[in-house]
Amino acid sequence: MNSIIYFEIQSSNPKRDTQFYQGVFGWHFEHVDGLPIEYYRIETEGIHGGLLQRPVAIPSTECGTNAFTCSIQVENFDETANKILNLGGTVAMPKFAIPNRCWQGYFLDLDHNVFEICEVDENAK
Repeated sequence: MNSIIYFEIQSSNPKRDTQFYQGVFGWHFEHVDGLPIEYYRIETEGIHGGLLQRPVAIPSTECGTNAFTCSIQVENFDETANKILNLGGTVAMPKFAIPNRCWQGYFLDLDHNVFEICEVDENAK
């Protein structure tokens, strides 16, 4: 538990970028319906991931690293979210369900780095 289990790529043009990563690495993409954002699951030979519609503007190249977001599997989403907030972190995107898979949400650490936590729950709706 508390291991990195997933990665996400934000994209201003998901259809274009799924083709890019498929062409470069041979990754398989599957569109996921019913989420609050445009989202594609990524199947690789190693760790799995997702590609999602970027929720904000693309950072300028002078702003430092523009990178993938890591997802950390936790035993209890709500308890971990409370720890994050009590230690000074902030919510970037509130908790939501990936139907029949997990609960997830995004947070900012003290230096405004984005990370995600997820709790596996086949009953998530």
